[in-house]
Amino acid sequence: MSDADKWNRRYLDAQVGDSRPVQVLSDYAHLLPTHGAALDLACGLGANALLLAARGLDTVAWDISTVAVGKLNHHAQGHDLPLRAEVRDLPRHPPAENHFDVIVVGRYLERSLCPAITAALKPGGLLYYQTYTRSQVHPGGPSNPAFRLARNELLYLFAELEVVAYREEDTLGDTARGLRDEAWLVAQRPMV
Repeated sequence: MSDADKWNRRYLDAQVGDSRPVQVLSDYAHLLPTHGAALDLACGLGANALLLAARGLDTVAWDISTVAVGKLNHHAQGHDLPLRAEVRDLPRHPPAENHFDVIVVGRYLERSLCPAITAALKPGGLLYYQTYTRSQVHPGGPSNPAFRLARNELLYLFAELEVVAYREEDTLGDTARGLRDEAWLVAQRPMV
């Protein structure tokens, strides 16, 4: 089964609005610019894109699932949001350089795209990234370790950006509390 088929089956019975934006975006939404171009990369049903568009950002959302993209476009049109969803094979068609003021990546990891994501940010642009780590405290997420971050890996993958916020609690302390199984990063492309 192809990746597109797998994700189409997953989204077939799901509805736009069933999921929430990634926590890093919700917690740091106050850093978003008041206008500009935003990208929700590997958007699924677009919870991140909906938040970005509701904030007035001209938002594009890319995913390999035709089902998810169709549902998201239908929802955006019905709510008059500045949002356009597109089917896109991300490794084959990465974002263009210097194009986005904001990029959000939630629970998706394709390491080969990281340089293109960095380059796609305009100077001063913000990256919000949250995905799974290899130190799995609770069940869930991908079973393949290739789709999970090594400790502090986000910092290395986006070393050219300036860190605004980073969180990765791993297995430290009381594992029943805090951010477990994921890491998040808010980073900015330098102005120069």
